[in-house]
Amino acid sequence: MKIFGFIPSPRIHMDEVSPLATRHKKKRFTRSVYELLAMVLLGVVFIAVFAYLPMFGIILAFKNGDGQLNILDAMFNSSWVGFDNFKAFFEDPDFANVMKNTLCLNSLQLLINFPLPILFAILLSELPWKRVRKFIQTVTYFPYFLSWITYGGICLALLNSDGIINAILLHSGLIADPIEFVGDPKYFWSIIIITSLLKGMGWGSIIYIAAIAGIDPQLYEAARMDGANRWYRITHITIPSIAPTIVLFFILSLSGILNNGFDHIWTFQTITNLETSEVLDTFVYKNGVITQMYSYSTAVGLFKSLVSILLLTLGNWLAKKFTGNGVI
Repeated sequence: MKIFGFIPSPRIHMDEVSPLATRHKKKRFTRSVYELLAMVLLGVVFIAVFAYLPMFGIILAFKNGDGQLNILDAMFNSSWVGFDNFKAFFEDPDFANVMKNTLCLNSLQLLINFPLPILFAILLSELPWKRVRKFIQTVTYFPYFLSWITYGGICLALLNSDGIINAILLHSGLIADPIEFVGDPKYFWSIIIITSLLKGMGWGSIIYIAAIAGIDPQLYEAARMDGANRWYRITHITIPSIAPTIVLFFILSLSGILNNGFDHIWTFQTITNLETSEVLDTFVYKNGVITQMYSYSTAVGLFKSLVSILLLTLGNWLAKKFTGNGVI
């Protein structure tokens, strides 16, 4: 029957569906699917327990829980004080020095340690000898797998007053007396930057090496046929091709500008170099764990997290505005 020139499609009743289609529909969730769901569920539970559940402790930043016997008493049996803990941090005599050390040290690391793994990855990709390239990669990757306690202990032994570095300088006549590299505050930032670079440059270059490996080889072949030299190929093919990866990691590094890495700083920090070594991470540890100022240290940690979120948002917005690439 035609209705306004159209023939309506016939309705399909459930009893008209073939038994084979029904059985196929019921067997969508096979055993392999349930196994994958179980694996995903483990990850969700892990994140919920170790990432989201601890967020409940943020309420300590707005309570007077300092000096309590344990954290649970501070969370549930202390009074609300609003933003007093944040105000106390901003008025702390150590605030200016801690923020200066944190921002200056991280800015220097961002300026020096961020581009060097990119340069290292480009240089490795340009090496024509495959065995040499693999050997260099293995040697530079190895320090990353050592903990900062182990790696830092080796560095401390080398930098000691009777260590090999002072011995070389004394033997060459460059210095008359041994230098206290670790104890002198003026050397602390240089030690942190150099040790972090030596430990993480090889591992940090992996993602850029992978990005360079994904570039279409025909682009390089076409450039060679057009007479482009190696420098031109790097600046006009390699770097533009890995630019999205560079922008992504730069945004993530910018958002962590208040995170120095507690284990790294703590390994080289001494009483004599506190002037330049006291950063937010060590400041929070000393106030939260050693002196049991739970609310005060939680407020400082929350302040650091809020600044990181703001920097992440701002960096992503600027990156998308000027380069067209971003995190999201």
